[in-house]
Amino acid sequence: MSLHTLTIKELRNKLTAKEISPKDIVESLVKRIDSVDGKIKGYLRVNAKDAFAQAEKADISKPLGGIPIAIKDNIAVSDEGCTCSSKLLENYVSPYDATVIRKLKEAGAVLLGRTNLDEFAMGSSTENSAFGRTHNPWNLDCIPGGSSGGSAAVVAADEAIAALGTDTGGSIRQPAALCGCVGLKPTYGRVSRYGAVAFASSLDQIGPFTKTVEDSALVMNVISGYDQMENTSRPVDVPDFTKSLNAGIKGLRIGIPKEYFIDGMDKEVQTAVKKAIDWYAANGAEIIDVSLPNTEHAISVYYIVATAEASANLARFDGVRYGRRSPDGTDSINSYSKTREQGFGSEVKRRIILGTYVLSSGYYDAYYNRAQKVRQLLRRDFTEAFKKCDVILTPTSPTAAFKAGEKSDPLSMYLADIFTIAVNLAEVCGISIPCGFTSTNLPIGLQLIGSHFDEPRLLLAAHGYEQGHDWFKKKPSL
Repeated sequence: MSLHTLTIKELRNKLTAKEISPKDIVESLVKRIDSVDGKIKGYLRVNAKDAFAQAEKADISKPLGGIPIAIKDNIAVSDEGCTCSSKLLENYVSPYDATVIRKLKEAGAVLLGRTNLDEFAMGSSTENSAFGRTHNPWNLDCIPGGSSGGSAAVVAADEAIAALGTDTGGSIRQPAALCGCVGLKPTYGRVSRYGAVAFASSLDQIGPFTKTVEDSALVMNVISGYDQMENTSRPVDVPDFTKSLNAGIKGLRIGIPKEYFIDGMDKEVQTAVKKAIDWYAANGAEIIDVSLPNTEHAISVYYIVATAEASANLARFDGVRYGRRSPDGTDSINSYSKTREQGFGSEVKRRIILGTYVLSSGYYDAYYNRAQKVRQLLRRDFTEAFKKCDVILTPTSPTAAFKAGEKSDPLSMYLADIFTIAVNLAEVCGISIPCGFTSTNLPIGLQLIGSHFDEPRLLLAAHGYEQGHDWFKKKPSL
């Protein structure tokens, strides 16, 4: 039995019926990882011995009892490495659990391994890892997206039942789209960020990668909720996200923003998304034209706000208190400089430099302060749009997965997130689900966006589409 191919729901049904054990699931996954991860390189570390030990003790009466989940390597797990795919943290061991990890453990989940990412979650292709790039399971010459490319790839390749990632400007949704799985970015404040290594604190959010929308709801039931350890966590009720999944999409108001259907978008992506719109209309949803007029400024705002916050957050990585210290330093200042020069990769350095520049005296008002004002306009755009519709529908990415090394200049890479970053700036929720394939058999992603803390309706809209198609059942040939 190929247990590694099953969903959380399917495995939970088998576990509660005592047809299988958690150990059986781990064994199937470890064999799968041994078989294919040499090609994909989605994992940085897999501790099979520990996973089997967790499986032996797993309480299957708990919500995720016995379900193995992979963790992006910028989320702290007690007594395990947390490298952020950076040389600077290569030997760092976390002394505590992130809140989401504590919740997964309390829910009975088995932590399977740590997945690759763009260094410090800065990138859109998982080519910026200090430990090698991850490959897309649908075409090994292509990138899996980023920064959570490792998490997306291992779920798509059936090397994990589910995974956690982080999303600062699309880092869950974009790789989910390019790898053909489900990726959810919750509303800012819905899931605690405590224990996630900060990139841009006003944008970062933890969320799940799963094989189905229902599985995403099951993980969200566990990881959501207020956390007094994290000051941006919101004290809002956590519903059972699975309850409304089958309410149906008839009468659902779906907004289509003209600003997201742009020149330069891949024709096959555009065709697949338009077919999805037609499907919703044919099945009783109301299609409404909406406008998000400040969308054109989103990229500029994001790369000012995100890099400014990165510059401040990454100042702590100096080789003094923890992390790798350069042996070449001649004094404290020189040691600090060489540690960061040798420890950070080129993309991280680029963003620190840009962020430091926009925060510097004489430029703060011209760039950072102005960007924050435009961010408020972006938020207002979404608020006004949601007065007319329940969810907004867009492509997740303007193209399918591209070849490794193809986008060598930073600007072309940054544009890969053009459809996802506004969601983070507005602090709303978004999900990417498969909606087709290109002529070269690469997945295409459909993005649905929900209002603040309206994940139940977002999941309903996504689940309705998913159940009307078989895209999620297709598997890459490895």
